[in-house]
Amino acid sequence: MRLAVFSIWASLLALPASAITFQTPLEHVEWSVEGDRFECRLAQPVQGFGHGEFVRRAGEGPTFRLQAQEAWLSRGSATLLAAAAPWRAGQGDINLGVVLVPANSHALYASPLQAGRLLTGLLEGRGPLIRHRTNQGDRLEVRILPARFSDAYQRYLECTASLLPYNFDQLKQTRIAFVDTNMVLSESATGRLKAIVDYLKEDPTVNQIEVDGHSDSWGNRLSNREISRQRALTVKQYFLDQGIPEEQVIVRFHGERYPLKPNNTAANRALNRRVNIVLSRVPEGTYSALNETQSN
Repeated sequence: MRLAVFSIWASLLALPASAITFQTPLEHVEWSVEGDRFECRLAQPVQGFGHGEFVRRAGEGPTFRLQAQEAWLSRGSATLLAAAAPWRAGQGDINLGVVLVPANSHALYASPLQAGRLLTGLLEGRGPLIRHRTNQGDRLEVRILPARFSDAYQRYLECTASLLPYNFDQLKQTRIAFVDTNMVLSESATGRLKAIVDYLKEDPTVNQIEVDGHSDSWGNRLSNREISRQRALTVKQYFLDQGIPEEQVIVRFHGERYPLKPNNTAANRALNRRVNIVLSRVPEGTYSALNETQSN
């Protein structure tokens, strides 16, 4: 008798503790799609918890974020799965590895690779499933269902098709190389400048362009200073020809004073023949005053 009781207790202790589970009832599952030319978002609310969303910025691949309304997520490593839908008997889950949860965070972020596999899984009938622990140490599961996904995904694809090729972070610091002392923009330089102009026309909040000309040390200081000036003015003129207001463009020229590399090889000198471009947002009415303060 005692042996039987002991066996029952042992079997009960071997069972996993029940988890706190968040999942929107199937009949209430809905996806939303929002976006513009800078970012597209595909999201599903999770009843009682928050929401999960895929975010794709211009110039980047998709990412996945699980956002909690309260401090449910403890610091540490959560397990991410592309889990079979409850109504798909026999379809297995796919373990996508761990996702780190920072301290004092209400959100966790999957890698771009994990996000891509989650999207593929949703098309196959598998939804994101996060297994973790609460701040109190209880097991936690948050599930996003693949119901009604296909139509929302098509709207998401339409949004991503209109994204710009670059985002602000990718363009805010740009280096334009010059082959020699002539002021001809290369094909790659022209392509990069066009990408900047296209972005500026979509985002009027970016209203200041700093253009800094540089040279290598070949020749004397005065001639190098003038070469760096002409390079900066060449880039400025490109912006003006594309309709960028002149008061938004600040030109400086430095000659050979700030090399990227020592001017001791041909390859290093090529890197130093350049124009640096920095994009920024400044309060309206201040960039014209800044434009008059040119440094050389």
